[in-house]
Amino acid sequence: MIKILILCTGNSCRSQMAHGFLQSFDKTLHVASAGTNASGRLNQKAVEVMMEAGVDISHHTSDSVEKYLGEEWDYVITVCGGANESCPAFMGNVKQRLHIGFDDPSDAQGTPEFIQSEYIRVRDEIRNAFLNLYKTRIKTE
Repeated sequence: MIKILILCTGNSCRSQMAHGFLQSFDKTLHVASAGTNASGRLNQKAVEVMMEAGVDISHHTSDSVEKYLGEEWDYVITVCGGANESCPAFMGNVKQRLHIGFDDPSDAQGTPEFIQSEYIRVRDEIRNAFLNLYKTRIKTE
């Protein structure tokens, strides 16, 4: 079984989306997500736009990275994006570390329509990037 940990800062939005998509591509993968500064709750807009894409992440939990430090992972993937964010470093036992950065849609400001469009844009970028990663690297293992 391939074990994948997706890391972000708050573990409420981008890492949760990536977690949901990877699990939807292949139920045999062991996928977890965590944050260095976990918010303890999911971003409800992220839950909504994922549901629109056919992936239910409403049962996910927002966990601290410390929960996973003692485990071995095949992949640890960071998804934080902006220059204002510090990407977490994972010190556990990892075969491959990857970084695939995305904007944080929860930083979007403006009309409700614009904010919604940012969540959809980032969701679709995450789906495309993780589907590509799955097809080109993970599935071939």
